[in-house]
Amino acid sequence: MAKAAAKSDATQENPKSDPKDVSNQIKDPDQWTTGGEPMTGAQASYLKTLSEEAKAPEAFDADLDKAEASKRIDSLRHKAGHA
Repeated sequence: MAKAAAKSDATQENPKSDPKDVSNQIKDPDQWTTGGEPMTGAQASYLKTLSEEAKAPEAFDADLDKAEASKRIDSLRHKAGHA
């Protein structure tokens, strides 16, 4: 029973434990601490596919960072009808 009480107290003390709090889930890519790192392999693959589907091959650049890749992916998702 003591563990259940401790768990309940921890949930109340930790704001990230609130499933309704999404403030830390959506962040502008320009504010990412790792946004300046090279894009991931998954981002590169998805961006390449979307740029082809949207008939915008110039949108793909292998030298993009994570933040810019994310922004282009979001934009292309709308153009390609995925959003």
